[in-house]
Amino acid sequence: MSEDGARADDADRFEADPERVALLREIADDVRGDTGESKQLANVLYRISDLYDSDEETTPEEIVRNVTFILEVRERGTLER
Repeated sequence: MSEDGARADDADRFEADPERVALLREIADDVRGDTGESKQLANVLYRISDLYDSDEETTPEEIVRNVTFILEVRERGTLER
């Protein structure tokens, strides 16, 4: 399937839902704490909420890549490669 086709399918599955965005971001704010792990979880929830935010253009694949990068940076302890 083409990338355009994949984006169209994603758009159908993840229609804008302001209530879901607000709920996910509220949960993210609740779990965010002082530890790196809680901050990471909050960041992941924020990224997932972007799927349902009409102002954001993202796909599940982009979120997975972004979250993977966040985890790799955390593991290395730096942005340097």
